[in-house]
Amino acid sequence: MKIDHVHFYVEDATASRDWFEQTLGFQSVAAIAQSDTLTEVVQHGSIYFVLSSPLSDTSPVAQFLQQHPPGVVDVAFLVQDLAEVMSRAIAQGAQVLEPMQQQQQTQGCLQWSQIAAWGSLRHTLLQRSGLTSLLPLGNELGNCEPVALTFTQIDHAVLNVGMSELEPAIAWYERVLGFQPQQQFAIQTEYSGLRSQVLVHPEGGAQLPINEPTSASSQIQEFLDLNRGPGIQHIALQTDDIVAAIAQLRQRELSLLSVPKTYYTQLQQRPGFDLAATDWQAITKQQILVDWQSEVSPALLLQTFTQPIFRQPTFFFELIERQIYSRNGQVQQAQGFGEGNFRALFEAVEREQLKRLS
Repeated sequence: MKIDHVHFYVEDATASRDWFEQTLGFQSVAAIAQSDTLTEVVQHGSIYFVLSSPLSDTSPVAQFLQQHPPGVVDVAFLVQDLAEVMSRAIAQGAQVLEPMQQQQQTQGCLQWSQIAAWGSLRHTLLQRSGLTSLLPLGNELGNCEPVALTFTQIDHAVLNVGMSELEPAIAWYERVLGFQPQQQFAIQTEYSGLRSQVLVHPEGGAQLPINEPTSASSQIQEFLDLNRGPGIQHIALQTDDIVAAIAQLRQRELSLLSVPKTYYTQLQQRPGFDLAATDWQAITKQQILVDWQSEVSPALLLQTFTQPIFRQPTFFFELIERQIYSRNGQVQQAQGFGEGNFRALFEAVEREQLKRLS
């Protein structure tokens, strides 16, 4: 199981399409106009985002936007055996929103179903054979005009849930979809805190960290209040060269979270710090978070985060590079989520939260 595509409900699909093209370098690959909903599809390599906005008050998007700000409504997963996945999900009590359906297309076969997840989030589950469309009745998947790729894939999506909902949410994803718990985090500052559990699917490696607030002042609680319920807080886009990617995105006027100089002063004092002067200069200039586990992996985990992309400070993007290293003759990639970076992100978002409250 891996992330196939992500579906956003937005106020203006055309404007959102333009933002993804002009700011993140995506390309428009499809537009679908129905009686009450306009849907745009944008692509960057293997990454697909679906953007839907209402054309009338009867649109399901309009109904969603009456209850929530713009954001992610569906994280769609690609599976190997849809019948088996749905059989398990139904046996475990999942609410089926769309029963299993199949569409024979010119060059392949598309099967799909959809279940309700946590809060207003849902998961479309797809099985593809041959060359198929991204969505039913859409254009077949293919390569658009070649571009210099900034992003390679979706690394993970992060779900925020209410206080005391973390364990039930973990249990639901384990039971219904077969995810397995990996890293745990507990972050506490003078102002607020959170608890987090990283879930990873054993088949395909889909990663889904889940956060819950541990105080009423937590940024996770602020998200829940503004989003009016649980939802996807951010999606991480993986890149092979984060320094070059961020430099390019800054030229496109993408707003990113700032990192205080004290972070880099403390970083230099950490055991295992071994960055070359040129790498250090580039990382500090672009304000990138750096983490490593020298006892486990010498490879660096490099991350940064955008400002919220909608009017409400809810959803944002993460940019991540997992560096490659060689161990015992095998090439491996940095795994997991660095605790230092996790805390630095929490503190960076908290600073923005305090600015809004001042």
